[in-house]
Order: sequence, then structure tokens, then C-alpha cells
Amino acid sequence: LSSVTTTETSSGVLSFLILNFLIKNKNVKIDGYDLKKDVVEYCNSLSEKFGFDNLKFYCKDIAEIDNDDNKISMIITLHACDTATDYAIYHGIRWNCNVIINVPCCQHELFHQMKNSAFPMITEHGILKERFAAMLTDSIRSRILNLVGYKSEIMEFIEIENTPKNLMIRSIKNNKPMDNDKKHELDEIIEQYGISPTLYNLIFKQ
Repeated sequence: LSSVTTTETSSGVLSFLILNFLIKNKNVKIDGYDLKKDVVEYCNSLSEKFGFDNLKFYCKDIAEIDNDDNKISMIITLHACDTATDYAIYHGIRWNCNVIINVPCCQHELFHQMKNSAFPMITEHGILKERFAAMLTDSIRSRILNLVGYKSEIMEFIEIENTPKNLMIRSIKNNKPMDNDKKHELDEIIEQYGISPTLYNLIFKQ
């Protein structure tokens, strides 16, 4: 029995869509997590109404979840705001998931940390700094995933007319050893911009 863990900020639509995609596979169990009690109760009522026995929702922080039985094979997040995406990625790595898929949202962390002197032609303009910080955030996330044994790619998953938050970080476990040159390059970028990314600290500084 494989388990898929989802975290999201919508009304459970991601979990139901995944279940619909995997509905023929009766050996898949999907657990959805949200910190909003009303969202969890609503999603469970829908799951029960339509007879989805292998889809359950929990009002719980994923930090409290263990994968000692190695049944959680995939974690998917949809628009987990700011550093919530970093924590989801971290726990996916901690659980040794085979697949980690993230659609990030609201990447504010590096915007507030970044030194304006690091790239003045961009960072002196607020809107450009915001967009650059978002790209830098997701680039660092993807690089870290590559360093810890995943093949990670960033791609568009839906037309931008549907949502401006249309980038997906798709990571598949390949167990490749760490590339020390790429780790050094990442360290240099972090030093250059004077930043302290959450995922970097969770993986390399604990």
C-alpha cells in the first residue's frame, strides 16, 4: 500500500483530483493535511459522501508525521505559502519519498533578506526584486533537492491565464551522490545575496 500526502490552501481540490487520477489503483491511500479545521471537516464530508474510503483529511501539522513504515511514497503541495513549501520539501526528504511535487506560492522570505547591493539594477525596483526573489527561492529549492538525491526540474504546470502561480518543482528520487561543486556554487550564491533560506538551513545546518 502506497500513501500520497498532500498539503494545500484550497478546499481539498488537489487531493480529490489526485484520487481521480489514481482511482484505478486500489493500493493507493491519500492523506490530506490542513491546519484549518473547517476545511478538513468539509473535505472529509465530501470524501464520505462519494465513498472515497482511501482519501482522508486531517487537521494536523506534517511535522508531527513519521514514515517509519516507509508507506509514504509521494508528497504534493499546492500553493503552500512562503516557507510552508520549504517545510513540506524538508519532510518529503526526511520521509525518503520517491516523489516530491510542489507548486510554491508567496515566496517572501528572500525578498526581505536580500541585499539590494547584490544586484542593484534589479533590486532597486520593488516589483523586479519581488519576482527575482521568487525565482531565486525556487532555484535554490530545486538545487537543494538535486544535491540530496533527487532529479529536480522546474516547469509550468498550467497556463498562466488560470493562475500566475503556475510553476511546479517536480522531484524524482535518483539517489545520486552530492555534487560538491554544485554545493559550493549554492553556498557562494547564498553568501553573495546575504540570504538565509529556510530549506538550506533545515537540510545543511541542523
